Amino acid sequence: MTSKNTVFLWYDRTAEEAAQFYARTFPDSAVGAIRRAPGDFPSGKDGDVLTVEFTVIGIPCVALNGGPNVKHNEAFLFQIATDDQAETDRLWNAVVGNGGQEGDCGCGWCMDKWGVSWQIAPRTLLDALSDPDRAAAKRAFEAMMSMKKIDVAAIDAARRG
Repeated sequence: MTSKNTVFLWYDRTAEEAAQFYARTFPDSAVGAIRRAPGDFPSGKDGDVLTVEFTVIGIPCVALNGGPNVKHNEAFLFQIATDDQAETDRLWNAVVGNGGQEGDCGCGWCMDKWGVSWQIAPRTLLDALSDPDRAAAKRAFEAMMSMKKIDVAAIDAARRG
């Protein structure tokens, strides 16, 4: 990996499985180098997968099989801008339907089965929230706050008033 900045994520023995899922699910994503431990370590043995280099929508990442001591939380998430309802549905359903769950706060947030949080955010939502018409932006914001998975048509309708 040649990037100066890489997202580094901690997993409990499932780094390769997670990276493979992300590569299958998100566009412009791939698994790169898989590095094996040169010796025993606290959560594994010599030869076990230690790290997996991968990209998620062009963002370089490394997954570490670091063991059970560190858990993901909602303070970090990947925000994925989608082009339409079909893409929103496909990605949301892939994350939630593969052992994940809907986020508690709504707003298009969900969590995959490894505990990594995602916001599947249609571009129309992102545009609506920055609408110079503050009343339109507020209506879209209020509509978003009531949604788990974002409904593009409902956001557009709220924005129009």
